[in-house]
Amino acid sequence: MTMRHFTADDGARLAYRDEGAGLPVLCLAGLTRNSADFDFMAPHLAGFRLIRPDYRGRGASDWTGAASYTVAREAQDALALLDHLGIDRAAILGTSRGGIIGMFLAATAHDRLLGLCLNDVGPVIERAGLARIMDYVGRNPAARTIEAAAARLPASMPGFANVGPGRWRDFAERLYRETPQGLVNRYDPALRESFLAAFSGPPADLWPLFDACAGLPVALIRGAGSDLLSAQAAADMRARRPDMTFAEVPDRAHVPFLDEPEALAAIRSWLERIG
Repeated sequence: MTMRHFTADDGARLAYRDEGAGLPVLCLAGLTRNSADFDFMAPHLAGFRLIRPDYRGRGASDWTGAASYTVAREAQDALALLDHLGIDRAAILGTSRGGIIGMFLAATAHDRLLGLCLNDVGPVIERAGLARIMDYVGRNPAARTIEAAAARLPASMPGFANVGPGRWRDFAERLYRETPQGLVNRYDPALRESFLAAFSGPPADLWPLFDACAGLPVALIRGAGSDLLSAQAAADMRARRPDMTFAEVPDRAHVPFLDEPEALAAIRSWLERIG
């Protein structure tokens, strides 16, 4: 799929994919991920228009510096992309960081959302999961080839089982780029500085953002072994929103690939509710 670009209000050239027709679904990736993060899911959602941006500093988008890598700025860019495409309202499928952006948009631009599906994220973020992310964000892998990185992924991503070597290789290709100097991440290393600044203080209360989803069809997908979204937090979310579509994906931690049967069933059920 050919990447397209648009220009944000600060002049940044931002990349995105736009494919399919039907109900628009804005797919927002995790902190260090990009539009390719939804490649495994996309073939299973024929009949929908999947819009997949690369946040600034990730994938094929411009690097604009640590100070600009914030949820608020990325939410603003998401709305700018919808405006660029002439889309008034869209369903949002948010993985990890993307789900936080989705909740932020529910609070600040509620009328632009048709619904929100959260992939392994919620208003309570476990410190153990954040510590694991802090350990690797902004640091290139030690492996020098995609094959070597793929071989190391199972050990570096505990909680994942029944994942074949072909999937690990495909996943590694979406995370890293091969260069003569070795593998490099597909994002600006300054993302580390932004991440550390955001999470150096006390945890933010994100429940008001989740509550801002009132009136919207909401879904939650949780990896059964997630260290970022606890089973208790998921239960609390379900208690708050008994109508929320929910699925727990076995043999997955943070985050499910979204082509697992449980994940796809939840996404389809959520989209049917939106209509």
